[in-house]
Amino acid sequence: MIRLENLRKQYPKEPKPAVDDLTLEIPEGEIVILVGPSGCGKTTTMKMINRIIEPTSGRIIVDDKDVTNEDPDQLRRRIGYVIQQIGLFPHMTIAENIATVPKLLGWDAKRIDARIDELLETVSMAPETYRNRYPKQLSGGQRQRVGVARALSGDPAVMLMDEPFGAIDPITRDR
Repeated sequence: MIRLENLRKQYPKEPKPAVDDLTLEIPEGEIVILVGPSGCGKTTTMKMINRIIEPTSGRIIVDDKDVTNEDPDQLRRRIGYVIQQIGLFPHMTIAENIATVPKLLGWDAKRIDARIDELLETVSMAPETYRNRYPKQLSGGQRQRVGVARALSGDPAVMLMDEPFGAIDPITRDR
């Protein structure tokens, strides 16, 4: 469950807040889509939930815990996040990119390897073909799918997706 209470983000020197007094409750298991014009605060809201951006005021509750005072790195290990720009590490293979969060969570190598293969298959990318490639060797749509796989890698209870399928072709998106 995610609850936002009077969440506000005011950037310095901006006349209007990016997010102003947002109160929202998302029950466990629900899928919620934030819709609105460019610049209305959708991405800012998601970045505040996982503390990439700190709110000016208000509270963020995840699983009945106020995370506004929690270590942001610990919080992010529990929240999957797919960003618009994909954000893969260019110096790491696809397998290493997907393994990032499970390694931080202390998973053993066998479990991590199995999870990499499972997720590559989930996003319709053959593990034997893509595991050892680098992001620059993939199309934009393939990189986007690896970004989704990486966000799912640690079995997060919360998944934030910021235009996750923008670079994926319609046929793949429908799968």
